[in-house]
Amino acid sequence: MSDRISVGVVLFDGFELLDVFGPLEMFGQLPNHFELCLVAENGDIVASNQGPRSVLDFGFDSSPQFNMLLVPGGSGTRREVHNPELLEWLRSQADNAQYVTSVCTGSALLARAGLLDGRRATTNKAAFDWVTSQSDQVDWQKQARWVEDERFFTSSGVSAGMDMALALIAEITDLDTAKQVATWSEYEWHQNQDWDPFAAIHDLV
Repeated sequence: MSDRISVGVVLFDGFELLDVFGPLEMFGQLPNHFELCLVAENGDIVASNQGPRSVLDFGFDSSPQFNMLLVPGGSGTRREVHNPELLEWLRSQADNAQYVTSVCTGSALLARAGLLDGRRATTNKAAFDWVTSQSDQVDWQKQARWVEDERFFTSSGVSAGMDMALALIAEITDLDTAKQVATWSEYEWHQNQDWDPFAAIHDLV
C-alpha cells in the first residue's frame, strides 16, 4: 500500500453494483488521494446482484490493512449476515481502519458484526425493517441520506453511497474538491445528509 488512502471494498455474491461502483467512481477521480481495492473471502471472481462479475485484488487471507472499509449491500447480505468468516474479517479490519463505511444493506453486516453497537446509523429505507432486526444495539436513523458517527459512515439505499463518498472526500480533502468531483461526474450531489424523501415513501416517517 502507498501513502494514499487505501479503500478496501468487500464483495460477495449478490452485491449491488451501484453500491460499489458509485462510490468508487467518486474516489477514483482522485487517484493521488485514494487507492481502490476489491476483496472477497476467497479472492476469486464475484458475481453482482445484476449479473456482471468483478475480479478481486485480494482474498481475506491475503488482504492488507485498509485505511477505509466499504461494505456494499445487495441481496447477498441476507446470506452473508450468517457468514462468520466475513463478519470476523470486518471486525479485524475495522479495528485499525480510519473510516468504516457502508452503503444500503451493507450496514446489516456491520451491525451483525457488532461494529455499530451504541452508534447512529442508517440503511436502505425499503429494507429498513430487515436491517434493523440484525441488531437492537444500534441507534437506527429512519430519515437520513447518510449518517456520520465519528469514523463510521453509513448511507441509505444504492445511490446514497455516492453522496456519502463525496462527504468523505470533503472531510479528507476539502469541500471544493468534493464539489469538483461531483461536477466531473456530472452528478448532482445532495450535500444535506438529512435529505431523505425515501423515508416517507416507505412510510418510516
